[in-house]
Formats: sequence, C-alpha cells, structure tokens
Amino acid sequence: MAERFTWKPNRSAPGTFQNAVRTAKFGNGYTQIAGDGINNETQSWDLSFTGRKTKIAAILAFLRAQKGYKPFIWKTPFDGDRYFTCNAYQPTDQGGDVWSLTATFEQTHQVT
Repeated sequence: MAERFTWKPNRSAPGTFQNAVRTAKFGNGYTQIAGDGINNETQSWDLSFTGRKTKIAAILAFLRAQKGYKPFIWKTPFDGDRYFTCNAYQPTDQGGDVWSLTATFEQTHQVT
C-alpha cells in the first residue's frame, strides 16, 4: 500500500486540472474530439510548505524516500484521496530556523 502524505501546504496552492483528449481534423473543417482513456483527467498541484527546519526536513525525507516514481496518497482539496508522485522539490533557507519547500505533485492513476 502507498504511503500517505499528511503535511498541510501553505494557502494559495494552485492546482491544474488537465484533460487528455484525442483530436482528429478532417479536410472539410470538421473536428472530432474524444477523451483519451478512462482516466483522462489528471491534476497537478504546486505546493509550498514553510516551517522550522525539522518540519521541512521530515517532508523532504518523505519525498526523497518516494524517489520521484513511487506513488503516495495525498488528500486533494476537491476530490479527497488521490495518488501522486513528486519528481522535483526545492528547499530554501528563509533565515534562522525557518525553511520553505516547494514541490509539484503530479497525479497518477493506480489499480486499487
């Protein structure tokens, strides 16, 4: 079973919903569009976290353990639990004991 990501991101985390579609254009100007596959909508979320170094280090350790390809469960604001991967993340020293971390979570579909 996939691990669960439990940390709360900062507010104003933009999400992107994208639909995979197939398009066929014909010579008479007609275009036919259809969904591509049964899971044709995917989400990605640009998340940021701010806190003490120990908190950010724990988040970083979790993401590093997933190695960019192991899916984990994260509860989205609109659709509840979904599977995600995170291939890139960036910790930044804010001064003192405060750090921030930015990461993009990309939805992946799993057989459950």
